[in-house]
Amino acid sequence: MGKTYIGNNYAITGLSRDFYRRIGAHYGKLEQWTFEPHAAKDIFEEYLQKADLEVVFNKQLTAVEKEGTTIRQITVSDAESGIEETISGKVFIDATYEGDLLAKAGVSYTVGREANSQYGENWNGVQLMDKHQFPEGVDPFVEKGNPNSGLLWGVSNETLAPNGSGDKKLQAYNFRLCLTDSVENQVPITRPVGYDSTNFELLLRYIEVKKPHELNWALMHIQDMPGRKTDINNSGPFSTDFIGENYDYADANYEEREVIIKNHELYTKSFLYFLGNDLRVPEHLRNEMKKWGYPKDEYTDSDNFSPQLYIREARRMVSDYVMTEKHCVGEEVVDDGIGMAAYTMDSHNTQRLVVNGMAKNEGDVQQGTPSPFPISYRSIIPKKEECTNLLVPVCLSASHIAFGSIRMEPVFMVLGQSAGLAAAMVIDAMAVDGDANVHDVDVTAMQKSLKENPFSDASTAEILVDNADETQAKVTGDWETNTTDKHRYGKDYLLNKPQSEAGSSVVFEPNFKKSGKYKVYVYIPEHPELAKNYVLKVKSTTSAEDVVLDTTIGKNDWLYTGTFDFETDKKHGISITNATNSNTVIADAVLFLPVE
Repeated sequence: MGKTYIGNNYAITGLSRDFYRRIGAHYGKLEQWTFEPHAAKDIFEEYLQKADLEVVFNKQLTAVEKEGTTIRQITVSDAESGIEETISGKVFIDATYEGDLLAKAGVSYTVGREANSQYGENWNGVQLMDKHQFPEGVDPFVEKGNPNSGLLWGVSNETLAPNGSGDKKLQAYNFRLCLTDSVENQVPITRPVGYDSTNFELLLRYIEVKKPHELNWALMHIQDMPGRKTDINNSGPFSTDFIGENYDYADANYEEREVIIKNHELYTKSFLYFLGNDLRVPEHLRNEMKKWGYPKDEYTDSDNFSPQLYIREARRMVSDYVMTEKHCVGEEVVDDGIGMAAYTMDSHNTQRLVVNGMAKNEGDVQQGTPSPFPISYRSIIPKKEECTNLLVPVCLSASHIAFGSIRMEPVFMVLGQSAGLAAAMVIDAMAVDGDANVHDVDVTAMQKSLKENPFSDASTAEILVDNADETQAKVTGDWETNTTDKHRYGKDYLLNKPQSEAGSSVVFEPNFKKSGKYKVYVYIPEHPELAKNYVLKVKSTTSAEDVVLDTTIGKNDWLYTGTFDFETDKKHGISITNATNSNTVIADAVLFLPVE
């Protein structure tokens, strides 16, 4: 996936943030959230080389040996040769999308959607909503208007269950597509083996009613990436999501999963080919689709098509602590947070059926989260009576709808680092107490380490000061607090309008733990009345000076202010002022990066 979804970048910390900084460096920026797949792969390989880790690829888990509540060893087999190998360890981390290790270890889990009544939620279970939905008038029957003629391909004969009721169905999977319009770097989209144009009759009926002017949003979400490439995701009622075809995936064996994956691949390639070549598709849509092809320089080991099906949700562990909708909306806040989530409570459609004689999709939910929220350490460890040396940072203990917010890859990266730190702490503790386990971890010490050593390399930690940090951000004058703008960094930002009192400022004074040079960046959210120039007052070891920052350079991004010397135990830092008092000024966040 070349396009990162997160909701609020403030939630991404540690090595996950470092990854996006390295992506930024690759493209000449501080950090960047869109990228070409090969660029991401190169960075991950750099991490492995730096850590001198041996990675074993293409293995399938076949057995788990436990002694009481302790996993002693696992057996894996090579996916091609079938040769088995036994791996022992003190602590295990199941970081898979499927949760195979937790399942074979006898840890409780669930698949599907809970009823709203189970955890006192509003957006779990069956939900017939208006997003990615068929408009009125799309007939689902083979012969229009005749229910006795049968249903078109892809439409279920199930009856819509009551709103909020639970089931074992999974939100749809798809392939996130990297395509290019560069003819020089393009492999044509050709007719796949097994193609059947009759599978797209419902798509034609949707197009007939909707009359889309272009592919984007109506038939797919085309998102620009560097290198004249795209990240394409599902958008619209009939798109890249293969609705209803993944129900068996979570508990399927490897051979059965491979069939499901291949079916998704055939569906996706057929969908693209159909849009570009079937004469029943309007000419302007066919012409637009024909511009795109698979990039020659991506996924070179898998015929330029992504080898990874997007597993949005499979198994979810059920531990002693379950993250729910109440955490997402801030009704409950944990104190053992080891990472944050910030995305909308998001579920893709789960089924396609007939409602009042028309085709409808069910299951799509997009409900916002007010602010980034912490994810409990207890949600990544199993019940103590079930397993004591396993950490589960991906298939963690969360309800379906809470998982919809948590399930973003940068969040999984944060939780993965936290799980790795917890495992290291347990192994160190075992040297003193052989019975130490994941339930005994000192979470306060863990949180301290994640904050003070975010890149796990003992380097000087960067300092991020958000406007909401009352200990390091001092507010003077007339500022409004905005908590709703989606471009904000953190839970809110401060807004100073032209008619506000002159002389207002927000002073960002970090607690520098190490004297030295720091690069200073100011976060600039997008706003229609934003001042083109910010007057910044910088107080450093050597001087107190005014710096004018050109905000037109970039929006919703960090803008470089300069490099300055700062000392510990000094009131050093930067202030954002309304000195021009002619346009809106926003004070949101300031970043101090140590120059090693």
